[in-house]
Amino acid sequence: MDIGFIGLGEMGVAMVQNMLKAGHTVRVWNRSPQRAEPLAAAGARVVSSPAEAFSGDAVFSMLADDAALRAVIDAQLLEHAPRGLIHVNMATISVALAEELAHAHALRGLHYVAAPVLGRPDVAAAGKLTIVAGGPAEAIDRVQPVFDVIGQKTWRIGSLPQQANVMKLAANFMLAAAVETLGEAASLVTGHGVAMQDFLDVITAGLFPGPVYQGYGKMIAERRYEPALFKARLGLKDVRLALAAADAVSTPLPVASVVRDSLIEAIAHGDGEKDFAVLGQVSARRAGR
Repeated sequence: MDIGFIGLGEMGVAMVQNMLKAGHTVRVWNRSPQRAEPLAAAGARVVSSPAEAFSGDAVFSMLADDAALRAVIDAQLLEHAPRGLIHVNMATISVALAEELAHAHALRGLHYVAAPVLGRPDVAAAGKLTIVAGGPAEAIDRVQPVFDVIGQKTWRIGSLPQQANVMKLAANFMLAAAVETLGEAASLVTGHGVAMQDFLDVITAGLFPGPVYQGYGKMIAERRYEPALFKARLGLKDVRLALAAADAVSTPLPVASVVRDSLIEAIAHGDGEKDFAVLGQVSARRAGR
């Protein structure tokens, strides 16, 4: 396929590399051009504007947040895009913006698919992301070969793109809640002289197996918060988006409010660039340890 790709953070770079390995033609654009240099060496075509990327069979975007997406994917860009083009947005954005984008694309004869992913940069590099897709079935069908290259499974959630975004926000809220409780539990057991690693060995062998408790628990046990695989400031962004989505349908999320405040505390102490697991440090500091 002839693919455009906008947004070359760690996730975007890993996705493009896998697309290139699979033989797709990929035109890439990023606000910081130097991010594209390694991809050019791998065969990507570096373009000088989002408009040049917004063509071909489909364009994928992986931008940091709502503000970054609005700054790049604007009305002028959509107005000049070729009719029938599929835009696949893989970023974690607000439900409100997803609805707005779906409407704006439809008005201009463009197809909009929301396809946020579950998985960190190492998972993206391995082509093992879990993709949550929402949008017109025929549009998803057309980009499914690309999804198969960058992910291990695509879950089709519904015909409304925003439904995929709700799914991703709910999942990230659960992740945040798990890391918060790991941090609190660590403070509890260490306060009574029990090593966090011993506690972790017990719970991950039975009650809580899986990568979330094993991976984040190990980071908390080792007090290892850098280099960040998922930054605390991005975690705060996602929890706030989950709370906004909940507010839109009058759904209380009291645990999300607790996690939000913990992440704000982490950022207030200068830890916004550290890994999400720094919530363990927040709990320890509250306990005077």
